[in-house]
Amino acid sequence: MIRRGVVLVLLSCVALATAPLSAGAAQGAPDIDALRSARGPFDPAIPKPESVLGFYPGADFRLADWPTILDYLRQLDAASDRIELRDIGVSAEGQPLVVALISDPANLRDAERYRSISERLARARDLSDADAQALAVEGKAIVWIDSGLHATEVAHGQHAPELAYMLAAGHSDELQRMLRDVIVVLMPNMNPDGLNIVVDWYNQNLGTPFETAGLPVLYQKYSGHDNNRDWYMITQPETQAVAKQLYEVWYPQIVYNHHQTAPFPARIFVPPFADPSNPNIPPLVLRGIARVGNAITTRLESEGKAGAVSRLGFTAWWNGGMRTAPYFHNMVGILTETALFRYATPNFYPPNSLPDSFRDGASTRDPSINYPMPWPGGWWRLRDAVEYMLTASFATIDVGSRYREDWLLNIYRMGRDAVRRGATGSPAAWVIGPEQHDAGSAVELVNVLRRGGVEVNVADAPFEADGSAYPAGSFVVPAAQAFASYAADLLEPQNYPDRRLYPDGPPDPPYDIAGWTLPFQMGVDVDRIVAPFEASMERIDVPVTVPGRLEGQGSTYVLDPRSNASARAVNELLAAGHEVYRSSAPVDAGGVRLGPGALIVPDGPGVAARLAQLAEDNGLVIRSIARRPRGEGWLLRAPRVGLYEPWVASMDAGWTRFVLEGHGFGYDVLRDPQVRKGKLNDAYDVILLPSAGAEALIDGQRPGNMPAAYTGGLGDAGITALRRFVEAGGTLVTFDAAGALAIDRLGVPVSNPISALEREEFYCPGSLLRINVDNTHPVAFGMPSEATAVFVRSSGYEVVAKDGVGESSRTDVGDGESPVRVIASYAEGDLLESGWILGEEHLRGLGAAVEVPMGSGRIIMLGFRTHFRAQPHETFKLLFNSIFYGAAEAVSLP
Repeated sequence: MIRRGVVLVLLSCVALATAPLSAGAAQGAPDIDALRSARGPFDPAIPKPESVLGFYPGADFRLADWPTILDYLRQLDAASDRIELRDIGVSAEGQPLVVALISDPANLRDAERYRSISERLARARDLSDADAQALAVEGKAIVWIDSGLHATEVAHGQHAPELAYMLAAGHSDELQRMLRDVIVVLMPNMNPDGLNIVVDWYNQNLGTPFETAGLPVLYQKYSGHDNNRDWYMITQPETQAVAKQLYEVWYPQIVYNHHQTAPFPARIFVPPFADPSNPNIPPLVLRGIARVGNAITTRLESEGKAGAVSRLGFTAWWNGGMRTAPYFHNMVGILTETALFRYATPNFYPPNSLPDSFRDGASTRDPSINYPMPWPGGWWRLRDAVEYMLTASFATIDVGSRYREDWLLNIYRMGRDAVRRGATGSPAAWVIGPEQHDAGSAVELVNVLRRGGVEVNVADAPFEADGSAYPAGSFVVPAAQAFASYAADLLEPQNYPDRRLYPDGPPDPPYDIAGWTLPFQMGVDVDRIVAPFEASMERIDVPVTVPGRLEGQGSTYVLDPRSNASARAVNELLAAGHEVYRSSAPVDAGGVRLGPGALIVPDGPGVAARLAQLAEDNGLVIRSIARRPRGEGWLLRAPRVGLYEPWVASMDAGWTRFVLEGHGFGYDVLRDPQVRKGKLNDAYDVILLPSAGAEALIDGQRPGNMPAAYTGGLGDAGITALRRFVEAGGTLVTFDAAGALAIDRLGVPVSNPISALEREEFYCPGSLLRINVDNTHPVAFGMPSEATAVFVRSSGYEVVAKDGVGESSRTDVGDGESPVRVIASYAEGDLLESGWILGEEHLRGLGAAVEVPMGSGRIIMLGFRTHFRAQPHETFKLLFNSIFYGAAEAVSLP
């Protein structure tokens, strides 16, 4: 029977089937028993996946959700002595997170012993080379394999139960040998929430014209696709659970992260990766990547699986991905990208429809070093992708077995060498002193490092290092530790090489971003200590907190505007009905001078007790003073916030929700119909527009691409409603690319001149740039005068002439003549702090954040993402203050 939904999907594809779908489907449908028997024999007493799923993994038009897969894995655990399921946490939406240990039963009975060996070798503490050699002989290779991280890439999530079955039930001689040598730590799904969302969406649309429509929502509560960009900040519950397994429990020598976006028409990307390589990655990691990659491609091609390509697109520079962060922990991180169509719907690619070359110009038809067995085209099914993944997983376990002692010894050697380098200095350590602009951000940096397995000490007495004195309470990150490369990569600047597609041509884009140095992003002073030194220190074994307290004897209370945690405390005070003011001038708070924006709380019933609790809960020093500050300021009100989310799923909106919730801000999610109907001032003081181009915000999903409920965007009615909202006194905040909507459709007297430049003239795909900040402006209260912006193809603003005619003039920015007020601007001098930028002279001096009056309200245009992936704690305040400012009333302080 021909399925109507599939016919419509095929007609919409670039490559149209030349044979009827029903005939093609019949010819190409896999013989599952034959596929399994090629890897068999299997124990008939062990349940097959279809006994619980209702179909074999990878079946056409069928996807198993997480509860069903987990049910199967638990039954497999009960039936086989080769698998042990362990709970490791819960997802953002409360789904169980599990790992399955799969190995020879004798290994599982002694799993703690082998886990301990893996940890001792990885940490390389108090071991001689002879000790390490003996442990390598005794130990088992730990091979991590995960699935399901990017939920719309459905094949790896479906491959997990099949792989578990084959490992638990198989009886080939090869498999027996592999399981004797290796403990497989299988994470069957790293994003169960996303799997459930995708399965529900696909089933809802199955057999309709929207069978293969993309998701209109994020497939992780906050981060969506960015759940694979969270592996050094480690903010999400899924990331935290996995990081603990990697860096505190199992210390795998090989980490295999399955994905599903191969460079078309290749069927799978397999390492080695392309240049550039991050200099903090140990050479043995790069060699190990090549060894595993070669094992995968060799096995694929020996089984006749064509279409494996290497050294194309994916590089080994960026930290922060599931396969990249392990590099800096001396672990061999592997990513493969298997081809996909959409979900479980098959697709046919006529051979003559395939492109002649890849994006780098290499042929897709003729064999080459990086693509020796081209894929000729034809049917591609979900089970085909599952089969490629199974082959790659088995190859990885096999190479883990064959070189078991090498993997164990090499992770020790890399750790040993890191310890020795740190002991001799250059650097010897990094020190985070207790005196910081925002003590909470400094403590969070310590916790970020610890979540990534970095050893951090706290000094219990004063000490000297590199000629500087440090007090007790200073945090010390020793370089004499196995994971020193990871610490260095996060704490020191990146210098991305100037790479072009051809000499003097356009830039060759980096994979993801080029620079990410955390002290810059978080506004934390970290000193690099070159020479070895002595200090009395204690290892930190628990999350660090800032000790909070209420101090002083007065009846007026003052909170420090420099602390992000103050925003959380203020939101709780406002919710409880207490009055909170902000001063426009500096405040003397018991001998401590606080800058403009100090938060003032008058005394009243229950205020002192509540503030004492808030100080303790949030790590704040709240000072009570006898003399109440006078002058001009603002009365804060509990802000009514609307966060617009288009049906084009927005990761920026997701991260905004995460940061707002973490700091106590309430908000409503606004969809297109709510905005279009207007009267927004009745419900909101502030509306936030996430970073997206004007066209995406205005048009949204086009009719015919989605079910009607998810099509359209703001449209003309929404633009009119936003204009009226601002003119009637509302505050509209645009993040990064959304500023184009204010320029193009709301008529602000601001332009973004860098948007018109070619890549050869200006290019900054993801770097950290220095900005100058006017911290007397209410949006910048609590900010330092110099800060760091995360610039990811972001915006730079200048004011257009008042009559809108003629050339715009950069001298208008901040000259006092224009009603536009510049809150922050890109530095005039050295701009780049970490990463890569071409043509920085075009950006110097442009506005990074501006306030544009309109009617009785204002538009605040934040030209970069102030809360990018929940990383830049230093610029969170620009977001928080924009919200408080939008709901505040200018008053004389009482």
